[in-house]
Amino acid sequence: LELHWICSRLRPARLAGAMAASDIEQHSGLLVSSGSDDEVHHAAETAPSNRRLGSLLAAVGATAGVAVMAWAGSTGGTGTQGSHIVMDSSAFVGLTAAKADDGPNWGCGLVGALPGISQDGVASPETQRLIDGIKGSSTYNKASYWNWNLAPQTDDSVEEHLTKDFIFMPEMWGAGVVEAKNVRTANQPNFLDTNGKICPATMAEIFLGMNEPDIYGSCMGNMFGECTAPCDDAAVAANDCPAASLTSTTRAHANGRGECNCWQYAHATGVGFWPYQGCSSAQPLPKLWDDAGCVDTVMTAWKQTAQIAQSKGFKYVTTPLVAANMTYAKRFVEKACAECHDISCGCPQYVAFHFYAYDCQPISTGGYKALQDRLDAVKALMEQYPFIKGAIVNEVGMLNCAGEKDNPICVPDSGKYPAKNDPNHQCPKNSELPRGLPDFVEHIMDMVINAKTSDGRGVVKGFSWFNENMAGGTYNLQLFDSAGKVNEVGESYIKGCSKWAAAQKLQVINA
Repeated sequence: LELHWICSRLRPARLAGAMAASDIEQHSGLLVSSGSDDEVHHAAETAPSNRRLGSLLAAVGATAGVAVMAWAGSTGGTGTQGSHIVMDSSAFVGLTAAKADDGPNWGCGLVGALPGISQDGVASPETQRLIDGIKGSSTYNKASYWNWNLAPQTDDSVEEHLTKDFIFMPEMWGAGVVEAKNVRTANQPNFLDTNGKICPATMAEIFLGMNEPDIYGSCMGNMFGECTAPCDDAAVAANDCPAASLTSTTRAHANGRGECNCWQYAHATGVGFWPYQGCSSAQPLPKLWDDAGCVDTVMTAWKQTAQIAQSKGFKYVTTPLVAANMTYAKRFVEKACAECHDISCGCPQYVAFHFYAYDCQPISTGGYKALQDRLDAVKALMEQYPFIKGAIVNEVGMLNCAGEKDNPICVPDSGKYPAKNDPNHQCPKNSELPRGLPDFVEHIMDMVINAKTSDGRGVVKGFSWFNENMAGGTYNLQLFDSAGKVNEVGESYIKGCSKWAAAQKLQVINA
């Protein structure tokens, strides 16, 4: 209630955009009762967009003028019980798990709005061709989709529409306890999106953990890469707290300590940017394991979130979606799985991480090596802890900046191949990528296919291409051209996903 009162004093229309993805439905339109999904009602306004929603800000740092610095914990999206998705065997043409204990494979997926899909889930022929080309890599014969939130939403005034050929993977963006009334029922199609409209996709049975707590990250918008912390009380008192903007095209600058107002007109890349109530430092999550009290606070909240997800039919949870630090994920597994090895105590059975290469040079800047190191880290965890079933790599792309080891945050257009110099804002052809981004896509898909444990289990169980245009410091990574036709990058994604599907089928035959 105190937070709600403070928000009401701080230009609520803008501040709602600075709240967590999961918080959005409570504060910006989706009104839910304590009953079933059918009892969900939608208010007049629509929800803010993706990580603007996604900023469920990691904590409470309110004082005098700052009011709310963040709230990294909070809510999430609607829900029931279930196990694996039930499908008529005559209609099932996807894959089955190679081994009984290997778990499902969600295969190829996407993040970012797709063109050519109507609200009722009818896709244009070209969009359907992409979907058909990637969905065979999944156990469920469906493409996966996620968006930092608990359901499809409106992002930059564009509604996210999916078809029945999709599985939606929800995420609790923040570190706090998800709101049970906002968690939708697992394994159910035709759930309500954040606009209160029916989505024909099926809600997954896997629930994703908090977003990038292992790095401080950056404020999005016109200070991306430069603003790496929210303003402290001294900066606010001295009127030294410049506001970042998602909509302004004019480059702005953080104060001398790299701080800015990221809660009013913008949002952060991840929860590691924000304070968290119950932890001592201003940005505690990247150094979580140095503060035993903070660990207890975060893990207690996560266990409650996992139990809420389980009560809505979810079977699996993941580690936090780490940006780079695989040791962070390992320590999370060891802490969360001390009591049990399943969702009931918050034990992740999948390790989730993001991967970006830099500056259209995945060899010389160490991109391919970084991906291989992360795959090897998950492989090692799978072999050490048999309950770990694999990796969910759900943000994959190329950053438009010079590489920084283990820090996927940098100033756009700062590298050798700035996106601003390419007419399509993509990677130019160069010695490391003779065809540009298509070569990158096909190479990393081969790495995904070849990643195996010593006993032959596939390491990667989910892979999502970042289908966005220069968002969060990336190049234009979209799989479609401006006319809605699958472009060369999209064709390479289809090729790689089809190859992955064929490799899995061969593994099933040989099992």
